[in-house]
Amino acid sequence: MATIIEVRVKPNARESLLEQAADGGWRAQLKSPPVDGKANAELLALVAERFGCPKSAVSIKSGASGRTKRLKID
Repeated sequence: MATIIEVRVKPNARESLLEQAADGGWRAQLKSPPVDGKANAELLALVAERFGCPKSAVSIKSGASGRTKRLKID
C-alpha cells in the first residue's frame, strides 16, 4: 500500500536532513540547489533512506517545481 507524505523543502541548506514537524508534516533541508532536478533527486534519496526503501519506491506526485511537495512511497 502506498503512503503519501507532504514535504516542505528548503534548498541550499548547510546540511541535508529530513524531520517531522509538530503538525505531522515533514520538513527537508537539502544541500543541493533547485536546478536541473538536483534538489528533487536529493529529496527522493533522503526520503528513501529515512523510510528504509529503495529510491525507486519514492516518487513526486505533485509540486515538483514548488517548495511544498507531495511524495508517494510504495
